[in-house]
Amino acid sequence: MKKFFLFLMIFSVSFLGFAQIKDTAQVENKHFDFQYKKMYVPLGLMLSGIIADGNGRESLKNEIVEERNEHIFGFENHLDDYAQFAPFLAIYGFELAGMKPRTDWKNRSAILLKGQIVNLGLVYVLKKTLKKTRPDGTAYSFPSGHTANVFAGATMLSIEYGEEYKWVPYVSYGFASGIGMMRMANNKHYISDVLFGAGLGILSMKAAYWTHQYKWNRPKPGKDPFAGVIYPN
Repeated sequence: MKKFFLFLMIFSVSFLGFAQIKDTAQVENKHFDFQYKKMYVPLGLMLSGIIADGNGRESLKNEIVEERNEHIFGFENHLDDYAQFAPFLAIYGFELAGMKPRTDWKNRSAILLKGQIVNLGLVYVLKKTLKKTRPDGTAYSFPSGHTANVFAGATMLSIEYGEEYKWVPYVSYGFASGIGMMRMANNKHYISDVLFGAGLGILSMKAAYWTHQYKWNRPKPGKDPFAGVIYPN
């Protein structure tokens, strides 16, 4: 939960700072329409994570841990604890740098918050319910919260900027994959945890877009009291 509060703090700072600078920004809100094919990748990752979550010594997840212990035993790096939040900062930072997003900042912030409530909420429930042990013997392993978090951010970054800037999805998902691999290198997660977490993060954020009504930042309805008035020269 500590990392969830850290996320909220970073989100709040970004939100307030952006609001002060871009309050009058004109951004056309493009709906992210639901398509079944957009569920294939996240559901495939989640299913792969479930399949890979075998307990036998010869299972894929334990084989990878053995390889890790053989080649990089003792490796420890806390960069992933902080780098997982980078995509969320980029969601606002890219616009400040002059890039055009898909959604205005108010609706974007609402989508972000809804997606993360679902995403991190499900991570928390699954961890506490399944109580899977991490490779290093600590609790709780399944699914990887770091991976779910960073893939949710990568998904939002790709949706917001990927249409205009084709390189964004490659960079964002490549970065997120690196965080997932670092979780395994740090001996904090099995590959099953990472795969499921990646799928969950992607699906949660896409669902937030699919269900969003874009009610924020709409111009208030009403007739212009000065419409039709002829002013003297």
